[in-house]
Amino acid sequence: MFEIPEYVNIARQMTESLTGKRITQGDLGNSPHKFVWYNMKPSEFAAIVKGKAIGKAYTRGRWLFLPVGDKHILVLGECGGKILLHKSALMLPHKYHLSLHFEDGGALTATTQMWGAMELYEKGKELERQYIKGMRTTPTEPGFTSTYLSNLMRESIGSGFKTVKAILTQGQMIPGLGNAIAQDIMFKAKLNPRQPLDALQKNHVEALHRAIVGTLLEAIRLGGRNDEFDLYGNPGKYVRLMDKNAVGQPCPECGAKIEDMSYLGGTCYFCPTCQRLL
Repeated sequence: MFEIPEYVNIARQMTESLTGKRITQGDLGNSPHKFVWYNMKPSEFAAIVKGKAIGKAYTRGRWLFLPVGDKHILVLGECGGKILLHKSALMLPHKYHLSLHFEDGGALTATTQMWGAMELYEKGKELERQYIKGMRTTPTEPGFTSTYLSNLMRESIGSGFKTVKAILTQGQMIPGLGNAIAQDIMFKAKLNPRQPLDALQKNHVEALHRAIVGTLLEAIRLGGRNDEFDLYGNPGKYVRLMDKNAVGQPCPECGAKIEDMSYLGGTCYFCPTCQRLL
């Protein structure tokens, strides 16, 4: 699944490569998928996008916004898979869930392997969509400070998300994070995934804040994770410290063997020494 680093990188590449391109044809894919969410019929989508020029893309959390003409926004959100720019429309993948063809002969496709939203809104209406409306501050925004995180922890505990992994990955408490990059964040902060939030002191909160912001900035700088792809089909260069390949290997900090466990709907990878429960 794309997380903040991948969406930020793809949006930047879209702005560089697509801004001003005019759409000659658009469709909602050639491979039905019950977990891809559209908000209009294919014929309606095609009629709206035809002849429109692409604007500058931007992101918030795990949502990418691509202006189409002056009055509409294409929203791609919570997706896993590939968003690709093709030099020729003859190079499209065998299956895809959305495509835009341009006057220069190129095309954009979006294909998901799991689920995702591919929706077109009148400008402003996208802000009313579930998960976009009322979105909390994201880690790439100036307001995401250590003080903000401390207050968010209190809110998280009250909402039933009472551990470190819960605040990072559950309930959209921190938009844009997922289970994948959360593993490195917890390792760098030296916090166990099951660590209760109410036991954290100020120094722990500050360490978690530094780990969140620092890990995301590094992954953005490196073009995203190495198991995800950018707009041109190239893998990112951020290699995670904590993933399935780390299990049984020595911790890069202390040498203890990395372990894994199932927790909150996903696998966690951690060092039993560096990330002891407090």
